[in-house]
Amino acid sequence: MSSGADAVARMRGVFIGSLSGAISIAAHGLGGGTVPSDEAIVVLLAATAVVGVVVASVRGVSNKLPVLAAFLAIGQGIGHLTLTLASAHAHGLDLTPQMLAAHAAATAVGTVLVRGAERSLLSVIGSVVRTVVAVLSTPPVPDIRRWTPTVVRSLEPTTSRVARAAGGTRGPPALSW
Repeated sequence: MSSGADAVARMRGVFIGSLSGAISIAAHGLGGGTVPSDEAIVVLLAATAVVGVVVASVRGVSNKLPVLAAFLAIGQGIGHLTLTLASAHAHGLDLTPQMLAAHAAATAVGTVLVRGAERSLLSVIGSVVRTVVAVLSTPPVPDIRRWTPTVVRSLEPTTSRVARAAGGTRGPPALSW
């Protein structure tokens, strides 16, 4: 697999992992959950990082829309489970209709966003990064120039100040009384 495809797979993993965490927090709040504690957020970050790594390691079929939607749904399920188990309150593992709707809408929108980012944004970023790396990796060429005299101004006797002050270029200077 080319390095460009590897970069796309890694970015897909980052996108899906981070979206899973963010959507889990938002849907948890919409479903009536309280603000997660610091410990719950740390556990959620670890869980969604694992989701991102797993998504980035899957090759081949992972760029299809149903597969991306499944990855997002699984990531949100892991995020919801993590927030439920790590929170101080226990509302159980049941999902309210509002929470299910929020997860479903976020899965649909997130899938379209990740696929759009893969198609357009990542190709542009990849070409820019390749260009920057190519420019920065070429060794600098030393600028060695040989010294050559450059004539700035040529003095012609008829136009020089000395010749004009003397009255011309014929004969010795005249004595003025």
